[in-house]
Amino acid sequence: MSRQDWMIVGPLIALGLVPSAGGFYRLAQVLGGAEIAVADTRFLESPFPVVSHALGAGVYLVVGAFQFAPEFRRRTREWHRFAGYSVIPLGLYAGLSGLWMTLFYPVPEGDRGLLATLRLLFGAGMVFAIALGVLAVLRQDFVKHRAWMVRGYAIGLGAGTQVLIGIPWMVFFGAPHGVPRAIMLGAGWAINVAIAEWIIRMAAARD
Repeated sequence: MSRQDWMIVGPLIALGLVPSAGGFYRLAQVLGGAEIAVADTRFLESPFPVVSHALGAGVYLVVGAFQFAPEFRRRTREWHRFAGYSVIPLGLYAGLSGLWMTLFYPVPEGDRGLLATLRLLFGAGMVFAIALGVLAVLRQDFVKHRAWMVRGYAIGLGAGTQVLIGIPWMVFFGAPHGVPRAIMLGAGWAINVAIAEWIIRMAAARD
């Protein structure tokens, strides 16, 4: 790939891997017998949903990042199709498993209300965006396909943006709880959706 492609793909991969790596590290601590908070006992009692969610989302975000490399995509159209059909089920699973965990995992007191609503809203948005992207490509509507897949990927990448927002927040204000935590995490998704819409509009203007 060209240097320009790597300037796009590299940050996307890093942004996608950071939350997955953090999730696995946290889970390893839980399974390794480290002292855990009450809120984390659900991971010990039922680890499969969170492990499979992190794996599915991680592969979806890493492989999906290469779909945004313009020169690489133009030179390897067959790979683009193969990778797309391979990661679409993973993206759908990541969204659906996130919804399942929100609905059926025991929810810590501070994560109820606004945060749970945001998780359901953006999780459903990710699933619908990917599904609409699939329907668009089946109709040979590649413009809408690209737009919906960009939206779905942006929501999936929201956890990475939340980490970037959370680091300075914790440095200056400490770990957020309740409504401040919900606002911080919601901002990560909202920023990504706004950037996705800007990218879609820029692409439409070029076309």
